[in-house]
Amino acid sequence: MTGTHFQGNGRAILAAFWIGALGLFLLALSAAFHPASAQIPGAPQNVRATVEAETAVPAPGDTVTIAIIMDPKPGWHDYWLNPGDAGTPLELEWTLPEGVTPGPIRAPVPETLVVSGFMNHIYKAKHAFLVDLQIAPKRQPGKKLDIKVNARWSACSDLVCVPESGSFTIPLTVGNGTITVEQRARFDQWRAALPVPLDRQASYAINGSAISIAIPFPEGAAADKVWFFPQTQNVFRYAAPQTARRTGNWLILTGGVDKAFDGQIDGLLQFGDGQGIELRAVPGSVPSGGEVVSVLGADSATPPSGNPTSFALILALSILGGLLLNLMPCVFPILGLKAIAIAKAGGDERTARRDAWAYTAGILLSCLALGAIMLGLRAAGQEVGWAFQLQDPFIVFVLLLLMVAVTANLVGLLEIGGIGAGDRLTRQGGAAGSFWTGVLAAVVATPCTGPFMAAAIGAALLLPAAQALLIFAGLGLGLALPFLAIAYIPALRARMPRPGPWMVTFRKWMALPMALTALALVWLLGQLVGGAGWVLGAIAAAAMLLGIIIIKRQQAPVSLILGLGSTLMIMGFLALDRLPNSAVTQPSVAELGGEAFSEEKLAQLRKGGKPVFLYFTADWCVTCKVNEAAAIDRDETKKAFEKAAIVTMVGDYTRRDPVITRFLAKHGRSGVPLYLYYPPQGEAKILPQILSVSDLTGLAN
Repeated sequence: MTGTHFQGNGRAILAAFWIGALGLFLLALSAAFHPASAQIPGAPQNVRATVEAETAVPAPGDTVTIAIIMDPKPGWHDYWLNPGDAGTPLELEWTLPEGVTPGPIRAPVPETLVVSGFMNHIYKAKHAFLVDLQIAPKRQPGKKLDIKVNARWSACSDLVCVPESGSFTIPLTVGNGTITVEQRARFDQWRAALPVPLDRQASYAINGSAISIAIPFPEGAAADKVWFFPQTQNVFRYAAPQTARRTGNWLILTGGVDKAFDGQIDGLLQFGDGQGIELRAVPGSVPSGGEVVSVLGADSATPPSGNPTSFALILALSILGGLLLNLMPCVFPILGLKAIAIAKAGGDERTARRDAWAYTAGILLSCLALGAIMLGLRAAGQEVGWAFQLQDPFIVFVLLLLMVAVTANLVGLLEIGGIGAGDRLTRQGGAAGSFWTGVLAAVVATPCTGPFMAAAIGAALLLPAAQALLIFAGLGLGLALPFLAIAYIPALRARMPRPGPWMVTFRKWMALPMALTALALVWLLGQLVGGAGWVLGAIAAAAMLLGIIIIKRQQAPVSLILGLGSTLMIMGFLALDRLPNSAVTQPSVAELGGEAFSEEKLAQLRKGGKPVFLYFTADWCVTCKVNEAAAIDRDETKKAFEKAAIVTMVGDYTRRDPVITRFLAKHGRSGVPLYLYYPPQGEAKILPQILSVSDLTGLAN
């Protein structure tokens, strides 16, 4: 996007509206959502599960051990009881006869998997979870026991995670408790992989964001390659570096925590070659000093810090995604503003570079602000994704007022004096105008999700905050790169048209797409809150424009325009707060006659062998609407889908939906669009984010 130099009035209005939007945004987004799990039965298992009993004839009063054996395919893994930064653990739902009681899941010592700075606790090799079933003494010999268990787990590769499940029946008969030699040896092997309970209590102390755990450990026992796996969730920063030291009969591990905590902590200490100790730690004293001990994945006390190549790749994808974002339909209204700023720079290298960096600073700060707010909301437990700001009616209302102000600025209503010839226009504006043009570029452009950008933003949501913010900064840098390239490459700058009177006309023409953007925001407000939103948006836009015209004609102080905007924002907030939340409850459905997205319905269709085209869209996503008009809602596509009996399913992400947010995250996405095709048999295929008719009709072949 190229920039423009807004006159003093325009810059002030942009500043006031942007700061007001960020401040009121934090007040408006307060709803929290509860997490939920999902599964797709009938999908091919990438982690194959089987169930065995140590004996088929447990005696009355005995305990029989059940093994849930997990066998991942090469390149796939499942998760420990606490999966870490991503994934879901094994979940069991038992159906048991009277007199049979299940114990807790006992899990083997896991491995660490660090990808792009986030930590998972996983299993790559074949392993078994063990559960003890207690048989009541009153059960009569010869009595059959109908044991059933439904299991759910996540199977993940380096690229994707899919929910998997299985239902198992375990035929048992109350008998004499005989266990064959082969079964005993087999189950002893599974038990050997379990951690050993520690017979003494550990203690811990938290100092700021660091936690130190003192674990009783004999001075003469060997300890290297240690790592602490916390089973207590929502306390530790799993990817934080861990260090270890020994002093006397204590082993002290230091890691990171997310927040203050004073309860008991359960976890697992791994050491040596896959050995483990189960422990419980309570607040207490921690010895100081000691000798350094190596931690897992290193020959020294330096913990695994992630895969720098993977992070570099994700960062590169974010920059490339931002660069391509300049070509996305949602950015078209801003391209004219860029063109004016580039032309204004002319052949003046110093001016061009100054404005380029000011423009870049505006974009970077805006992307960082949006990224920080989104990460903060997710850390607070809210299920939000990219473009979350357009799912809140008040933010849409504020952006509507901003677009009206920008439209008025482009046609000259906010300028105290008239616009002179082209040479005068060249001298106006400056770095401040370029900065706020960059802010405007980010506000309008970032709601879209383009090629490469989706994977980068999806990964950023799982990275530590510092690395995640680098991803958002990379996105902004990519968005600004064309302007920087023109500023620093004379050959490109020489090809730009020279400043002149044509810029006045061009600038006024650019008010048209801005006005259309404002109309689209009025429509979106109606989609979010119902018909009252259209009325409220239209009245506010008309009041803003009329107020600007009156103030302009009366040559009143610019502060009146700022007061007008602030007053309308307050009135809009009060009005939207009183509208019923149920104004719009039904998701939109494609013209193809598609069904509203439901994980349960998707599971049914998959189980029945039906091919499914599933896509996620939003009324504020211009890319989505272009794809729907150009490829999805076309007669050729409809006929091809009807011929192949492909079921269309639509997920509407216009308003915040935690179910869709989690589903997108499972496919490495944080926003829309996302297009998936489920063939009758086999795994889902992710389709391009820019669709053509041939992409869709080809699915029917």
